[in-house]
Amino acid sequence: MKKDVLITMKSIQSVDNDSSEIELITEGVMKTLKNGGFQLIYDESEATGFEGSKTTVCCYGEKHASISRSGAVQSTLIIDKDKKQHCHYGTPYGDLMVGIYTHSIVNRLTENGGNLYMKYTVDINSSYVSDNEVLIIVQPAPKKADPVS
Repeated sequence: MKKDVLITMKSIQSVDNDSSEIELITEGVMKTLKNGGFQLIYDESEATGFEGSKTTVCCYGEKHASISRSGAVQSTLIIDKDKKQHCHYGTPYGDLMVGIYTHSIVNRLTENGGNLYMKYTVDINSSYVSDNEVLIIVQPAPKKADPVS
C-alpha cells in the first residue's frame, strides 16, 4: 500500500551541554511493507544541503530502522537497538565511515501515519561526535484544491 503523506522531521543534535534542533516539513510517500514495516520516501531540498538526493527511511518494529540517501550523495545509516553499526555516510564534501550506537527506537507508525522516534550516538573512528534524536511525524497529505475554471 502506498500513500502520499506530509512528513515532519525534527532532529536534535547534542554535544556536551550544547544542542541544536532542525525541523524539516516535506511531502513524501509512505509504503506499507509485506513484513509489517514501513517505508518513507522524500526528496531532499536545497534547505537540507542534499538537493538532488532522495531519502528513504525504513522501520521494522522497535528494533531496526535505516535511513538511506541516494542521488547526488549516498549514505546508509543502520539503526539497530542496543547495537553499534558501522555505516557509510556521504556528504557533498566527501564520504565518512561512522559508528551508530542506538539507544532507543519507538515506532508508532500505522497505515494512517503516526510517528517514529530514534535516539543514537554517532562516532567517527571511535571518537564521540554527538548524541542525536530524530522524531518523524507522518500525516496524510493535505487534499489538493481543484483548479478553478
